[in-house]
Amino acid sequence: MTPEAPPRAGSLIVPSVLPADLSRLGEECRGLEAAGVDRIQWDVMDGRFVPNLTFGPDVIASARGLVDVPFEAHLMVDDPDRMLDRYVAAGCELVIVHAEACARLHRTLTRIHELGARSGVALNPSTPASAVAHVLAETDLVLVMTVNPGFGGQAYIPAVEPKIRELRTLIGASGYEIELEVDGGITDRTIGGAAAAGADVLISGSWLFAYPGGKAAAVATLRALAREHRRDRLGAR
Repeated sequence: MTPEAPPRAGSLIVPSVLPADLSRLGEECRGLEAAGVDRIQWDVMDGRFVPNLTFGPDVIASARGLVDVPFEAHLMVDDPDRMLDRYVAAGCELVIVHAEACARLHRTLTRIHELGARSGVALNPSTPASAVAHVLAETDLVLVMTVNPGFGGQAYIPAVEPKIRELRTLIGASGYEIELEVDGGITDRTIGGAAAAGADVLISGSWLFAYPGGKAAAVATLRALAREHRRDRLGAR
């Protein structure tokens, strides 16, 4: 764990910029910050690990100076080690790699810390919680995918919720301050299940951007629902 890792702050709402109007990317980031988001997630896809191409470090760097809200990079790429330094240099305070893409996961997470960023590990829906059991000391965040990565707008997979619960228990037993993030199909209808299962960071993309009341209202709605279900979970212990 890095010494800079923040204390757990309840339910955080983090939008993915995947649905953003890329011709107005800077304005979109400013709008998200004004809406009260806790971080902004950049979904980095290489067309190999997942069947899509998105952002590189130069695009992220172009927006970094426009807002103060932290950036996280979700690297859905083969061999993420090759460019870790570029994403940290682009201004991502948190860099998330996929357990499925890392031949030496412990080394990759250690390298992210050496570069001065916080580290995260993402798990695809079919990857078991045990994949991160032996790297929790090097991990600041575990990301559970509730869709198969590659494209936005997919439907939430509720069958992943038992794995979220398992990871919450695993993290609690570890004694480390590790965020548990859930990404994929998060809406006002699905966020309750993820939060009740143990997620404290919720990613929303397509639903948040399309919300009729605007981004600020979407963020407030998601945060209130997540906190309500988190309170119910904690109260049920």
